[in-house]
Amino acid sequence: MAKAITLLPTLHNMIIRPQSLLYPQSSLSPSPKPYRNPNPRNPSGSFARISKPLPPLSGHPNTSDPGLLFREKILYLENHLNVDSRKALHQNPNFRSSPLSSLKSVEDCLSSMGIERSAMGRILDMHPKLLTSDPHYDLYPIFDFLLNEVGIPFPEIRKSIIKCPRLLVCSVDDQLRPALRFLTNLGFVGRNSITSYTTLLLVSSVEGTLLPKIEYLQSLGLSYSEVSTMVLRSPGILMLSIENNLRPKVEYLLKEMKGDIRELKRFPQYFSFSLENKIKLRHRLLVEHGYWLPLSEMLKVSDGEFNARLLEMRLLSVEDR
Repeated sequence: MAKAITLLPTLHNMIIRPQSLLYPQSSLSPSPKPYRNPNPRNPSGSFARISKPLPPLSGHPNTSDPGLLFREKILYLENHLNVDSRKALHQNPNFRSSPLSSLKSVEDCLSSMGIERSAMGRILDMHPKLLTSDPHYDLYPIFDFLLNEVGIPFPEIRKSIIKCPRLLVCSVDDQLRPALRFLTNLGFVGRNSITSYTTLLLVSSVEGTLLPKIEYLQSLGLSYSEVSTMVLRSPGILMLSIENNLRPKVEYLLKEMKGDIRELKRFPQYFSFSLENKIKLRHRLLVEHGYWLPLSEMLKVSDGEFNARLLEMRLLSVEDR
């Protein structure tokens, strides 16, 4: 453990100094009676139906009872963190044998980064693997990477994690750092550096996700520099499916709208709008009345503003007659 801490000198000086966990204090009250199953025909019982948590067991002499310790851990997981215990045990069988103190150390780690309990429960429910993680070995290196290599300010770390909890289950060496290197080369530096809103790009595979998007856009006749500029202006492009999003929108622009690729360079945000619910609907309304608008003017405004603009153009055309 000491060895893991020395790997993070910057965090030790800044904020990531895990506080001592507070364990339940011993009590002078008598030890709680062992749980008795109210339905003897169902000897296995069901912790999911228990409505009242047991008193803390840590200060009592019978805490060696594995059944009681397991039950206390499950109740803590469900009642305190609001995590589905059945899902957790199914996806992370190791959680069955891990102590409650291990879970509390994970909770303490996430709390030290400003993540409140409600968000913490959602994160742990999404990624039960975290329930048995070692904060010093698995989590603090990720926070160190975000703070010191990506350059995310400490107050923004919470936003990054809540927006993309998957960051916490990615390897720094195998996933996060290679993605950062690729994005940096693409131009995500200086005022275009990765922020808490774009850290989700770091969980994307370079070979399987990021690079194919760049290559597809280049296949349309765009240079690498032009593609880089487009992506920096609209980073969400890198998160979209080629087959389900990029290609259908390009084909509609070229074939139905009779547009050209230069319009994408001017307005790369085109890809972020719904093809069925916005692009096609507005384009058809314009065609129906014999009008045309640049992509940005057609899509950036609200429905009300678009309808008002359409009405204005119709009135002007009537006056010209």
